[in-house]
Amino acid sequence: MWASLIAVAGTLLGSVTGVLLQQRTIRTDRAEARSDEARAARLAAVAALASALADHRRAMWLREDLRLTGATGAYEAARAESHTTRSALTAPLATLALLAPDLTEPARTAATACYALRGATDRQALTALRSTAIDAADDLVRLAAAQV
Repeated sequence: MWASLIAVAGTLLGSVTGVLLQQRTIRTDRAEARSDEARAARLAAVAALASALADHRRAMWLREDLRLTGATGAYEAARAESHTTRSALTAPLATLALLAPDLTEPARTAATACYALRGATDRQALTALRSTAIDAADDLVRLAAAQV
């Protein structure tokens, strides 16, 4: 009789241990999946912002180059385009701020560097401001890559 009780207790203990190990494995798998999803979302946010920064930087360079050369008709179209690309920065900036708060400041720095192209005094200053904006965007991507 004692042997039967020990066998039943062992079987129950084995079953409980199996269930606990299975639950732990499920929790670990879920945590890994959430981590992978968060990483993918951060990567997508950085990529979207890098693209939006490049579009706005290009639009601002074209706009200011036209302003400096005095092409008023083309300037108005380029100005409208720069307004569109600046607006397109809003969503990626907000997304990145929510998904990777530690990248918010470098992202704002990169956006501000793009905005700074406005009102360049001459072509040389415009080129220097463009280089600064490219460097700021590259720094953002480099920081993001270090976190992945």
